[in-house]
Amino acid sequence: MGLLDSLKSAFGGSGGSGGRIDVAARFTKERTAATGTMAHFFVARDNKHDGRLVGVKILDIEKMELFENRFKGLNKPSEGEIAMRMKHPKVVQTYEVGISTKGEPVLVMEYIAGPSMQNIVVKKQEHHVAGKRLILIRDMAEALQYVHEQGFIHRDICPRNFICLPDTTGTKLIDFGLTVPATPPFMAPGNRTGTPLYMSPEIVRRRHTDKRVDIFSFGVTAYCLIAFSHPWQGDEVTGKAALQHDTKPPRPLSDVCPNVDPRLAKAIMQAIQPNVDNRTPTIEQFLHSVRTVETEFVA
Repeated sequence: MGLLDSLKSAFGGSGGSGGRIDVAARFTKERTAATGTMAHFFVARDNKHDGRLVGVKILDIEKMELFENRFKGLNKPSEGEIAMRMKHPKVVQTYEVGISTKGEPVLVMEYIAGPSMQNIVVKKQEHHVAGKRLILIRDMAEALQYVHEQGFIHRDICPRNFICLPDTTGTKLIDFGLTVPATPPFMAPGNRTGTPLYMSPEIVRRRHTDKRVDIFSFGVTAYCLIAFSHPWQGDEVTGKAALQHDTKPPRPLSDVCPNVDPRLAKAIMQAIQPNVDNRTPTIEQFLHSVRTVETEFVA
């Protein structure tokens, strides 16, 4: 069986899959939410389930095949298989995976009506997060903890992949398109994928990786949520910016935000240590470090 057939089998087989999905007939599109490098996403009414609002993700089969070819012969689970396994209140639920009538892999998932963390960070939308940052950071950490407990490395932790609840009292993790098992074959040097501004030095330099790549990306995300600025980013916002992550020190969070709780600032800075051996070893350790923090800012 070729890779393309394997991908279609993984998305159109059993185990929570609906097989063939006639996207045009089944869904009434409400709006297009995003078009990424490997997929198209829109919000729709699911006519098969009483018109409930869902998110529909349609993967570009050629781009997906190029990515999956990196792991040829390793029996890597597909994005759909991984997403269907994730059952946690801080992770967006995937209801169904299948294949469209055009042969494209399709994921049907829970729709969260709140703002994206990407917009909050980039547009500096303080009104959404005032007094709520610590809750959101803990939610992000607990979602990542769950992914790691399931034996996976997410590999694309960044603000774009967290969607907030409508009142911004919580957030959920999305997108397992780059996720891989946390096993030696998938942690070997060479797989440079992710979002550059949040990418760990090990990925940038094509070194051996492990779950700590997610901790780095999580730490940068938490830093950006607190400060509305990046620990390294200057004028350079392309992929070249990631080269700074181990060639110049990050700006201390307490310098950018002098009123941040020192314990929270220390925990975040520890998570973004460029040297992996100096970095927070597990996301559980991060949560332990901030267990007594009551609010992100102190008077």
